Formats: sequence, C-alpha cells, structure tokens
Amino acid sequence: MTKPKTMMHDIKVLAAGKYVPDRIVTNDDLAKTVDTSDAWIESRTGIKERRIASIETSADLAYRAALDAIDRYQIDKNLIDLVIVATITEPQKTPSTANMVQGMLGLSHEVMSFDINAACTGFIYALEVASSLLINNRFRHALVIGSEKLSSVVDHTDRNTCVLFGDGAGAMIIAKDHDQSSDACFYNAARHDHEDALVVKDVIQMDGRKVYQFAVGIMEQSIRRILDDSGMVMDDIDLIVPHQANIRIIESVAKSMDLPIEKFMINIRHYGNTSAASIPITLAELMAGIKHVMKRVLLVGFGGGFTWGSAILTIGGTR
Repeated sequence: MTKPKTMMHDIKVLAAGKYVPDRIVTNDDLAKTVDTSDAWIESRTGIKERRIASIETSADLAYRAALDAIDRYQIDKNLIDLVIVATITEPQKTPSTANMVQGMLGLSHEVMSFDINAACTGFIYALEVASSLLINNRFRHALVIGSEKLSSVVDHTDRNTCVLFGDGAGAMIIAKDHDQSSDACFYNAARHDHEDALVVKDVIQMDGRKVYQFAVGIMEQSIRRILDDSGMVMDDIDLIVPHQANIRIIESVAKSMDLPIEKFMINIRHYGNTSAASIPITLAELMAGIKHVMKRVLLVGFGGGFTWGSAILTIGGTR
C-alpha cells in the first residue's frame, strides 16, 4: 500500500537559540592523548575543534539554549505549554530532561514535557511531534530542543570516535500560524536492521564505514522524498541544513545531487558531531544571521538505529 504524502502544517518559527560550553578542545589537544593529528582529523571529518562540558549536564545545556531563544526573540515564556527535548545523553531516566528544563525555566503552569530518543535525527522527530500537537489547537507555543553531552559517553582512548563528537544544545520555539503565511512538512522513518552499526551503552561504539555508506544514500533519499511529498523542487529551497556528522558525507550528497556545496549550511568545523543538537545549533546561527529575511530551509538528518528524516520550514522575517 502506498504511503500518503506528507501533510502541510501551518506552523511558524518564533525563535531559535543555542548554547555551547566555553571549553574548546582542538584537534591538537586530542593529539596529545590519542594517536592522531590535526591534519588527519580535519581531512577525514572537517572538524577542527569541539566544545566539551565539564560539570554541565545535557539538561543544563538545554536550559541555556532555551533561555537564549526566549531572551533573544523576547518570547513570553508563560505561553510555552509544550516542551520536547531530543537527547540520548539524559542525565537521569526520570524526571525527563524536558521536565527538568520546564522547572529551570520556572514554567509553573500546566505544561506537557517529555523526551525523544531518535539519536541524531531526534530534533526533526521532535519538531514533527510538536507541530502535530500544535495544529490540533491542543497547545499554544512549543519549545523543541536538541541537547547532548556526548563527552559523557565517548571512549576517550578510541581515536576513531573521540575525535568526532562534541557537546551543545539548540532550541526552537514554534506556534500555529493562524494567518497561514508559513507552512512546514515532515518526513521521518526508521529501521532496525543495522542497529549494531551505532550503539551507545556505556560508550559510543560505531562502525564508521557502515554508517557512512548508509548516511550518504539516506540523506539524498530524504531530501528527494520531502521535496516530492511537499510538491516543491530544489529551487524552492534557499538552504539545506544537514546533520553535521562528517564533511565528507555532506560533500558526497552534494556531488550526487549535483548541488553546489554552498547550498548546505555547514558548521561542523567548530562543533563536531553534536547528535540531536547539531541541526538546531545550525538553525539558531542561521536565524541570527538572516535577521528579518525570510528563508525556506530543508532540514535533513540520520542517526543510530537507523533513523532518518527531513523537514521543510520557513524561518526569519517578522514573526
């Protein structure tokens, strides 16, 4: 049976914010503790440095990113009645990270708060869930966050994984667009036949070759699928915001689709792979840069499981 095409959601993006820890760990810093080098890491991943949290938890990172979005765009936090956090590095099983952020923000009114675990695709999953709840008029404003403290689950003696990951959080506040001047659409999916390719138990264990091969194919598939489902073409998209996992993956997708690399917003050089936080961190930087200019962006990600997904949003402009 053919799956129905995606539903267009009347959703507007009100705000975006980010937070990354102060501590910068460069490739040269890592070369002092594992058998690697700055040139080796950068040529294979595009990463030059990453941010590492010391005492901060993923809940702390999420809270600071949320606060940045609220303060930067002067959002009335009392209108937020839905909080979703995408993370695989929650500081505890319960209460949820989202529930902790709700408390940190002082949201004393009734709020629905919960976490989502879809690895690096988690933020796109969370956006679709929040969007679906908003368009049913069940909630007013949704705070959606991707937050990770991957340094807490990295084997710092494994040069194949410890060079890849960093800590950080990105947040977005969305609401139903009653004027119907903005819209959003989503495509998310998963399968379990390669669940051993990327596993996080005590530490991250990854089959880099298998993940790379999957990622290149599924990112292109996800981009084509969301364009087809939405009835759009690539010329309708101003910028693609990909999961920042590896520069070679992004370059391979661009080459396969005959797209200029400038069509993709890339910041992996400064943050490394921050899993569920990578797309919202990038979006926050993009929104801060375009100010009042409206842009249509395509988000695309993949993660352990495997999970994958894409979304099209309108950002910027007077909200």
